[in-house]
Amino acid sequence: MYDFSRIDIRFIDSDDWEDAMALVYRTFTEYDAKMFDKEGIDHFRNFISDNFLKRMFEAGEYQVVGAYYYHRIVGVISLRNNCHISLLFVDGEFHRQGIGRRLIQAMADYAKIKLHQSELTVNAAPYATDFYHRLGFKDTGASTSDNGIIYTPMRYAL
Repeated sequence: MYDFSRIDIRFIDSDDWEDAMALVYRTFTEYDAKMFDKEGIDHFRNFISDNFLKRMFEAGEYQVVGAYYYHRIVGVISLRNNCHISLLFVDGEFHRQGIGRRLIQAMADYAKIKLHQSELTVNAAPYATDFYHRLGFKDTGASTSDNGIIYTPMRYAL
């Protein structure tokens, strides 16, 4: 049994990048990929393995916060363009323990206080739409598909 009080939420450093992206892809294939065609799966894999994304992270233009259980990354959220959540994944063993909510809250606080943003946006995958709705995100458009990725655009007022 896990002691969830031991979850630490903090920005990742460059040494954790590979572990964070491995968690993202592993969780994506377990929960989301079955809803996408080959084009969507390939597009997602290319997005998270693109060196441009890592260079943006290293330059401080792409923020990534991790949830750590001791030294193991069990959740990840990322922010691009100062207000858009581009990744939110929690290891299946740690689902329904409030980690996703804590990751969003940490990123919302950062976006509001440090980046002076008034909202967060996300393109929510079908698996995650109910989760985002429970947190107060509102749809800003109909469910759509782009490059084989199905999503619902949403926003959250800070």
